[in-house]
Amino acid sequence: MTVVIDCSIVVAWCFPDELSPLANRTFERVATEQAIAPALLWYEIRNALHVGERRQRLTADRSDAFLARVDRLGISLEPQAPSPPLMRLARRHALSVYDAAYLELALRTGALLATLDRQLALAARSEGVELAS
Repeated sequence: MTVVIDCSIVVAWCFPDELSPLANRTFERVATEQAIAPALLWYEIRNALHVGERRQRLTADRSDAFLARVDRLGISLEPQAPSPPLMRLARRHALSVYDAAYLELALRTGALLATLDRQLALAARSEGVELAS
């Protein structure tokens, strides 16, 4: 099955204090199932690591090594979502447009959604999107 992975899942793989059973199971899934995400995932991960470096949670070398590992996972980055459904989801569920992009992709592709974001998970359930568990 295809799984949409959001930034909260990927960043949890990097920071030990953010690890969770769901993040661990999702990492294992990526080895055997197709993982996809909106193209913005590329920027969100890098920004989270950059902030982590500034807060001295990790070094630049560790950040670069983590990015190399994530790149090898083969997560397919999808082009931008169509505006009308994206904006409807953001408005309906009071989500950021960024979070709505993950939800829209899961809806459009029929994929599972893997997220640690409670508000996004709640919106997904409301829209009938199955969450990774």
